[in-house]
Amino acid sequence: MIKRFTYYNSPLGIVTIQGCDDGLLGVWFETHTTKPEELGLQDDAFPLFTETKRELDDYFSGKLNHFSIPVAAEGTPFQQSVWQALMRIPFGETWSYQQLADEIGNPKAVRAVGLANGKNPVSIIVPCHRVIGKNGKLTGYAGGVERKSALLKLEGNLSIS
Repeated sequence: MIKRFTYYNSPLGIVTIQGCDDGLLGVWFETHTTKPEELGLQDDAFPLFTETKRELDDYFSGKLNHFSIPVAAEGTPFQQSVWQALMRIPFGETWSYQQLADEIGNPKAVRAVGLANGKNPVSIIVPCHRVIGKNGKLTGYAGGVERKSALLKLEGNLSIS
């Protein structure tokens, strides 16, 4: 598998995008600690990246509320199940970690779900920012809580605290 990467200037800062022929492998803000050291070949003309940037532009301008970019993130089967469940959280809504654990059929795995959520390599597109604490409070976000808040507000969720 040939890994490629590019950069995207988002309204929330520079984003590194990594992908391969199968889909996106990662979308990271500068502050993410989960970004791999080796990203592959820089390829700003890779068609997947052109489409990803177009969809991100549309998302940030309020024209898009569902991404169609294929995702090929690498993770354990448990992580994959959590990331798939994240994609089912509707635009503009938030779920608690408990709701996410319930969604994957493992209600006692709240902490493990939180860890898997934090390891999501494809931020924004796999919307881990839509998961909040059971009490309605914003909790950690690998891209920074201020970005999490901005993403939720962009999606019209103003009830966050």
